[in-house]
Amino acid sequence: MSSAPEVVDHSAPRDWVDNAVRLINADAQRSADTHLLRYPLPDEWGIQLYLKDESTHITGSLKHRLARSLFLYSICNGWITEGTPVIEASSGSTAVSEAYFAKLLGLEFVAVMPRSTSRAKIALIEAQGGRCHFIDRPPEIYTEARRLADETGGHYLDQFTHAERATDWRGNNNIAESIFQQMQQEAHPVPEWLVMSAGTGGTSATLGRYIRYRRHATRLLVVDPENSAFLGGYETGSADYATGMPSRIEGIGRPRVEPSFIGQVIDRMMRVPDAASIAAMRHTANALGRKVGGSTGTNMWGAFSVVGEMRAQGRTGSVVTVLCDGGERYADTYYNDDWVREQGLDLTDPSATLDAFVATGRWKT
Repeated sequence: MSSAPEVVDHSAPRDWVDNAVRLINADAQRSADTHLLRYPLPDEWGIQLYLKDESTHITGSLKHRLARSLFLYSICNGWITEGTPVIEASSGSTAVSEAYFAKLLGLEFVAVMPRSTSRAKIALIEAQGGRCHFIDRPPEIYTEARRLADETGGHYLDQFTHAERATDWRGNNNIAESIFQQMQQEAHPVPEWLVMSAGTGGTSATLGRYIRYRRHATRLLVVDPENSAFLGGYETGSADYATGMPSRIEGIGRPRVEPSFIGQVIDRMMRVPDAASIAAMRHTANALGRKVGGSTGTNMWGAFSVVGEMRAQGRTGSVVTVLCDGGERYADTYYNDDWVREQGLDLTDPSATLDAFVATGRWKT
């Protein structure tokens, strides 16, 4: 006769969970959707270029969407409850946004990051109530975050694994649905191309899935900075592809292909040199009259390339990319000429390519 119990009941009061979900949804309701900016291309080209401005989120970047989704996903899965310490492997915008949501819910937040992380980024995380936990070897960031979560009885959010599944890619006001809704009254409401860079791969997965789900003819171009493994993984089809090298363009590019990167929903990938990303960032800032971040420069380099391709083919239409965050965070790096020189980067050739494109509409390949 079996001695196993006939009933096992792990139910617990859900008052905290109910209130946590309410707080996150109320926070979202207080925020209007982000703007879709039009980039000033000549009218005679017959091509419109738009930037989805994610810098207007309360924590200043695209990662605000990801952080909201990760918290809801973890709470509704029962992984985060009242008093659960929340751990993440991040030294950038994701940690800033996650610290914001942890503070909203009254939870401790710890960001595991390399000791070399800039003081400015540490200050942003701490300003949102987060604590920074430093390591000396950057490749150990994942294992240390998991160890710390196990040690404290906390939850490791693991953005690199959960980014592609935490977001409802079918809609629910995700970034893809928002873009297509905002494009409805434009001259070319269904874009020829969406252009996006990859950090976790979650946003590109959402865009690619949504395009297919809604049966749009839009194609997805994912741009990748130097040293990143995503392009190599896409080319070879290997989920284990790695470079072991960090990206200089903050927020995008990874030394390994992350679990959230879904190459099958991407139509094209291209490598963008770091000098080109920074040159395009500065070019875009001048055109818009406001500073943008380095990953936006990577996106814009890719967007200009497909606009030039459309021009060469005599086609009209629209292209949409993402303004990931503002440039104020990068005054000491990407906007600092001394820093650029110290990195061994020369912006002369990519700047000339951008000037020629604006003047002629032809993209130098």
